[in-house]
Amino acid sequence: MCPMLRLLRYLFLLTTLLVAGLGAQANAIVMAKKTPDGKWAFVPLADGFDFPVGKPDGKGYYKSRGLRLATPRHLGEDWNGEGGGNSDLGDPVYSIGMGLVTYAADARGRWGKVVIVRHAFREPKSGKVLCCQSLYSHLDRIDVRLGQLVGRGAQVGTIGTNDGMFTAHLHAELHFNVLVNCGHQGIPKNAANYGNLSEFIKHYRRLPVEKKFVKLPIGGFLPYKNTSGL
Repeated sequence: MCPMLRLLRYLFLLTTLLVAGLGAQANAIVMAKKTPDGKWAFVPLADGFDFPVGKPDGKGYYKSRGLRLATPRHLGEDWNGEGGGNSDLGDPVYSIGMGLVTYAADARGRWGKVVIVRHAFREPKSGKVLCCQSLYSHLDRIDVRLGQLVGRGAQVGTIGTNDGMFTAHLHAELHFNVLVNCGHQGIPKNAANYGNLSEFIKHYRRLPVEKKFVKLPIGGFLPYKNTSGL
């Protein structure tokens, strides 16, 4: 079978799974197809974004801490269950949108278990395809694999305490710079690189369903404490 025909068959399979939710309603695990040079992966365009807990609207949870780019910095949002304490320990954490798992490892330190999902979406006003990524940390369990494609609302892990370092909660971040990893190495802490996750979700809540796959850049993820990503 010629490479082009194999690619077309692969994209047909992905389109079929896209309609089914890429694992949001099914248990299928689909790994992303990469270009031969390893610099790109084929991913579906996101059809919108939901909250990472209490899907789709964050029901049963509240944002206890938000984004702060000034010192003392907090580069994401903390989400807690309304029951307080460790009442949300083990609760599911969901991917905010369709995307590619570019990191899934125990980063240790103050991070604990971390999943990063890279997304491609079409900005409605400009019509341009843009990239961003969402980070989910302090997880009790990781439920996805590096290189896996996930749908909006697919479970990527469960809420944890980072082995008792914190009261159970989800720390989630939005990165406009897809080179950001757990170390944030060399990345300016500004609005060009880090975004307000909740506002982003509200702004791009529903996007047109295109059932289209685009090439997403990979290969630029810097290693962090003996862990690596795509």
